Amino acid sequence: MLWKCSFCGYLHNGSDAPEKCPKCGNPKGMYSALSEEDAKKVINSDRTNDIHMEIIKLAMKIKNLAKEGVEINLDPPCVALFKQAHGEAWVIKQRSKAEIASHVGKGKW
Repeated sequence: MLWKCSFCGYLHNGSDAPEKCPKCGNPKGMYSALSEEDAKKVINSDRTNDIHMEIIKLAMKIKNLAKEGVEINLDPPCVALFKQAHGEAWVIKQRSKAEIASHVGKGKW
C-alpha cells in the first residue's frame, strides 16, 4: 500500500504509514492511503521517471563535453558540431523535464 504525506507529498510504501515522515518530520496523521488506481499510476510510472532522469543526466554530460569541444576550438566545422550538440542536449533535457512535470501533475510521481 502507498501512503502520501499531505504536507510534503512524500510517498511511503508499506502496510501502514510511518510514525513520522522521513522528509518533513510530520506525524503519521498527516498521511493518507492512496487509492488502488492512484497507487497503480505511481508504480507504473516509477521506471519511466527513472529513465527520464537518466536521459537528463546523459544530456548534461553531452552538454559539458560539447562545451569543452567548443573551448578547444580545433577548427570551425568541429566547433559548429559541438555548438549544435550543446543546443540539442538542452532540448533533450528540457523535453524529459517537461515529461516528468507532466507525470507529477497527473499523480504519476
